[in-house]
Amino acid sequence: MIKLQLDDIIKEVDSLPGMPTMAGKILSLLKSRNISTSDIEKFVLMDPSITANIIRLTNSPYFGLSSKVGSIRQALVLLGFERISHLIVSICMKTILDKPVEGYDLSPGDMWLHSVTTSIASEMIIEELSMEYNDEVFTSALLHDIGKFILGKFIKEDIKAIEDLTLKDGVPFAEAEQMILGFDHAEVGALILEKWNFPENIINGVRCHHFPESSLIKDDTVVDVVHIANFLALMIGKGLGRDGIFNIPSSMVIKKLKLKPLHIERICSKVIGWVDEFNPLLGETA
Repeated sequence: MIKLQLDDIIKEVDSLPGMPTMAGKILSLLKSRNISTSDIEKFVLMDPSITANIIRLTNSPYFGLSSKVGSIRQALVLLGFERISHLIVSICMKTILDKPVEGYDLSPGDMWLHSVTTSIASEMIIEELSMEYNDEVFTSALLHDIGKFILGKFIKEDIKAIEDLTLKDGVPFAEAEQMILGFDHAEVGALILEKWNFPENIINGVRCHHFPESSLIKDDTVVDVVHIANFLALMIGKGLGRDGIFNIPSSMVIKKLKLKPLHIERICSKVIGWVDEFNPLLGETA
């Protein structure tokens, strides 16, 4: 039964369209060691809608720039490659992440809100803990739950058994998925990103975001940060759905990151402010 379900899910993954073209190009450029302002500018200017939205977002109070920006080149200079690239990927992915997910009880916009919150939380964690910046963390955080879009179609008949394990026995939701289905939404998400030819670190960040101990990559910053960012996004109540019922952070990751209660308090305070300001801006790009 489980094998049949997984085979069906893999077929569903194979039938997915490719990831948004612009997002793919930007991610490819970010992997290049020879990336330049003109490289990013050239690709962005190919899409007038994204160009207009990037300039509008850059001029928003969210970034607090002292002067108005009138071009992509100016935006790149003032905000940097990574920030602009993240804006572009976020805008491109909104069309995918903004849909309802029936099996997980996520209404339109819930997945998007949780994804944006998790990605912002990942950046706040890196900033608060003075960690070395890794642009793969943001992308992995933004896409960590993408597997729910496919798995949500299959878990309707099993959701009560999954929830019973969570509510009655205190089993974390993703662990309950594995116990009932033999796999979880994170594994399905990793299959989607493999189809889209994402870098291995991002795929691994998605696959292991609930179980960081399972990562085979040594000192895996992407997995560790996305794991905590997802927990914080659920803790502050952004895009809960069914699997927001019971989640606990890995003691191994908390120890590795040297994460203290004061860190969590400061991160959550910043994330709430940023999401409340930034999410409506991205919402206007649709």
